[in-house]
Amino acid sequence: MPTYKAPLRDIKFVMTELLEAGPQLASLPFYQDNDTADLDLITQVMEEAARFVETEVQPLNQVGDREGCVRDEHGEVKTPTGFKAAYKKFCDAGWPALDADPQYGGQGMPHLVSMTLNEMLNSASVAWGMYPGLSHGAYSALHAVGSEELKNLYLPKIVSGQWSGTMCLTEPHAGTDLGIIRTKASDNGDGTYNITGTKIFISAGEHDLTENIVHLVLARLDGSPEGTKGISLFLVPKFIPNADGSVGERNAVVCGSLEHKMGIHGNATAVLNFDQAKGWLVGEINKGMNHMFIMMNAARLGTGLQGLGLGEVSYQNALAYAKDRLQMRHEPRVLPSENADPILVHPDVRRMLLTGKAYNEAGRALAMWLALSLDVEHHHPDEAKRKEAGDLVALLTPVAKAFMTDNGFQTAVLSQQVFGGHGYIQEWGMEQFVRDARIGQIYEGTNGIQSLDLLGRKVLMDGGKKLQKLAGTLQEFAESHEDDEHIGDYVNQLGKAAQQLGSLTMVIGQKAMSGSEGADEVNAAAVDYLRFFGHVVYGYLWARMAKIAQEKIDAGQDRDGFYLSKVQTAKFYFAKLFPETKALAATIKAGNESLAVDDKAVFGWEQGLVTA
Repeated sequence: MPTYKAPLRDIKFVMTELLEAGPQLASLPFYQDNDTADLDLITQVMEEAARFVETEVQPLNQVGDREGCVRDEHGEVKTPTGFKAAYKKFCDAGWPALDADPQYGGQGMPHLVSMTLNEMLNSASVAWGMYPGLSHGAYSALHAVGSEELKNLYLPKIVSGQWSGTMCLTEPHAGTDLGIIRTKASDNGDGTYNITGTKIFISAGEHDLTENIVHLVLARLDGSPEGTKGISLFLVPKFIPNADGSVGERNAVVCGSLEHKMGIHGNATAVLNFDQAKGWLVGEINKGMNHMFIMMNAARLGTGLQGLGLGEVSYQNALAYAKDRLQMRHEPRVLPSENADPILVHPDVRRMLLTGKAYNEAGRALAMWLALSLDVEHHHPDEAKRKEAGDLVALLTPVAKAFMTDNGFQTAVLSQQVFGGHGYIQEWGMEQFVRDARIGQIYEGTNGIQSLDLLGRKVLMDGGKKLQKLAGTLQEFAESHEDDEHIGDYVNQLGKAAQQLGSLTMVIGQKAMSGSEGADEVNAAAVDYLRFFGHVVYGYLWARMAKIAQEKIDAGQDRDGFYLSKVQTAKFYFAKLFPETKALAATIKAGNESLAVDDKAVFGWEQGLVTA
């Protein structure tokens, strides 16, 4: 059976030494007023979070995978054994309210704290953690754009965990292309709307953990424009609340079926049928996409954390196995008294483990950097500082979602490989990590869509202003440390890559303006561009972490080898992983030409756009 131990030492390093979060949080009036910026308090919260996920959630992971969710003939869904009891303990301890607004019963803790909890939950059980995770996304959207009436009625229940939430976008014929959704809304003239349509792939769409489920649904109001400009956002509860907030009559939304999936079996992925279900408008008419993006961006960061969480737990179990498993001989011998040595000594096993370790620790640094930036964006008294932090979050959200889930899946696969044949056997748990990790690259917008979002919206659409700001930070760091005897080589590589990222962006931008074929050029380059971008960000973080660690070593403060581990993992990253940027630069420059094949000859497609 797999095990998990929350990486509290590394979390504390990133929080206090890399990000120096204490002074930043203490400067934000919101956290001063709520007395939640104290690092000693934050440390206690994280330690208790670790205890909870290790003892209450992690043991449910394989149970959830084996049992899955079961739907009865009435459309009601039962979650796996132990899920409901653990959720009650989660709510009783106040975890759903961790970073929520105190006005609605929240604890007002920093996003930095809640994001570390989410990483732990994803390592312990992604499927279980998705139930409160989706609720938090619904809270964020409703808190940002809901009417006071809706917020006062629904938010306290969501914050407490008594009610849960979902986001309902996808339809059978419309995945990413939400402009063609068919779900309709009609105005009842009394402040309510009737919602009719079918939504699919709704995570946590139906379950027995909470007394009510609050669906946030995209639909087109009668008479609204076609495309995304005519979409509105509606709140549709499973049970319509009474005036006093208690659960009232059953609404006309039913779980038609549950998807049979490759992984995350413990989470109910539902098909929801809305048959003139009563709903309430959230925000403005025809602004549904804008409002839903609040929830979607939160979900995308959450999905990135799923990649990180699964990468971490996979690595931990592979490392433990590699220390114990004896296979083949090594010179010099590690265990002369045995007929074989632990596989940890073999270079290829070390390569696989160090790949996971390097990606996990850089991913954690990125996630916590973004969490702290969210705290600044939401609560800094200086508008310019809020905008600067918001721009960074906007720019790096698609990178966090795509790069972290790609790397998380790769780490899970490599960790499974460390086990050899045992990695393919269910009882070890590694094959479940691989299956669970695969979904991260697909949902909340496929990683190809994230790449288009980064390159098209976040970089080219604003003339590269957000990118230039980040590039300036990277270049300044590189120039100020280029002669450093320990990290000079790293920052030299980083500086060259940051400059090349700028030049590649210009090349793609020029192609994008080349007429009707420009969009295809952007599309062809986007995935490789995001991966190049991700390596530059990780390279910056690893160089900074290596610098801090080396200073601690030089000062004689590395009693347990933690800082030496940082220095040597950074060395591996820049020697073995960062050079991928060179290959990516070549494929980015190659553009769309090699993809413009004759469709009839290559694909047998008579209706193809490309002809000989």
